[in-house]
Amino acid sequence: MVFTYLSSQPIQPLMEIMRFSLIPIFALYISLLSLPLVNSQADSCTTKLTVSSQIPFNTTGLSCFSAWSSEDFILRYGTTGTNLSFVLSAPDNGAYISIGFSPDGRMVGSSAIAGWVSSGSGTVKQYYLGGTSSKSCPPDQGDLKLVKGSPLIISKSSRLYLAFQLSAVPQTNVIYAVGPGNLPGSNGYLPQHSNMGSGTISFSGSGGTNSTTSGRNSGDDDGDDDETSSTKKNGDNGGDDDGDNDGRKDTKSSTLTSNFILNSVKRHGLFVLIGWGILMPVGVAMARFGKKCDPFWFYAHVSIQGIGFLIGTIGIIMGFGLDDEGGEGNVDIHKALGIVILVCGCLQVMAILARPTKESKLRRYWNWYHHYVGRGAILLAFVNIFYGFHISHENEKWSYIYGTFIGIFVVIYLVLDEWRKRNS
Repeated sequence: MVFTYLSSQPIQPLMEIMRFSLIPIFALYISLLSLPLVNSQADSCTTKLTVSSQIPFNTTGLSCFSAWSSEDFILRYGTTGTNLSFVLSAPDNGAYISIGFSPDGRMVGSSAIAGWVSSGSGTVKQYYLGGTSSKSCPPDQGDLKLVKGSPLIISKSSRLYLAFQLSAVPQTNVIYAVGPGNLPGSNGYLPQHSNMGSGTISFSGSGGTNSTTSGRNSGDDDGDDDETSSTKKNGDNGGDDDGDNDGRKDTKSSTLTSNFILNSVKRHGLFVLIGWGILMPVGVAMARFGKKCDPFWFYAHVSIQGIGFLIGTIGIIMGFGLDDEGGEGNVDIHKALGIVILVCGCLQVMAILARPTKESKLRRYWNWYHHYVGRGAILLAFVNIFYGFHISHENEKWSYIYGTFIGIFVVIYLVLDEWRKRNS
């Protein structure tokens, strides 16, 4: 009987609903694919250091090696007078880069130098890495003996060059990190890195040996000791920073393990964006324009909203555990809006359990409540998603992408609503 009932329903409205409900998702996907790819100009140990004239110390004769191949980190270092000089080169992806020196190869207990460029202005700070959260890594603290006036970061040809000098020899265990898309705020606290790696460095001079460490490190410094080391003899094929190959230079390499898992801020944003920002509106459209395909519209609406609510709730709960220092703006407002959205979502779930029958006089008032509370929650979610982009300093392209999705969705919604009114 169920099969006969469904087969007797008009097929064309069902196909139209499915097509229109998928258009916003396809539009978002196409927008992502159409993003221009930014490629940084390659840097290597055999090429000239193009920013040497802008660095406040002599970079001639520095040793060089590929410090982190997966992130294209190139490290030049050596003795300049009585100081140790360092120049770290990495792609400029709108994030901070950092290098730290550790007593045991782990993050906690290390001192690090981090630098970033915002609106053409560079910032370099030392940090003491006392833990794995932003609060536990205060700026302008650490054990590194920085030479006054030496720290500098330069952005050129889509690459960052972090330069500094130390007056004392640091630890030989080195950690590297690259930040997320959001830069540190005015308080200087670093957002949690999106990727990190570790290795070792030798200060024994040219022609020495270089021990490289490959460690399993997810960025949370969980204390795993599953590490291996290898010793490589340095050859004579390195080049100095002026592009000449007549001297003996170290071309060293480090094997690093990277963390490709999204950091906690991006995981929170992704879950909320998919749950409340995409699936919930699509579920509303299904209920609004799919009534002719009864009972398909009801099961589709409940399924989409249920999945969206579950994913969005997980994202909101993730947000409660985030530190506030990594962003710029009033995080309390963002969290308060998240709580209101979550409460509205819970009320909607509870309302389903108390839904009156179609014949009941209360059904009209229940429908009003269900419609307006649900739509109000989704509108608040839209606002909070954009506000989240703002306070996290996320790249503006994501606001444009999501804004494009919302614009396309609204246009399609209005067109379908007009079509529904004319054919009702």
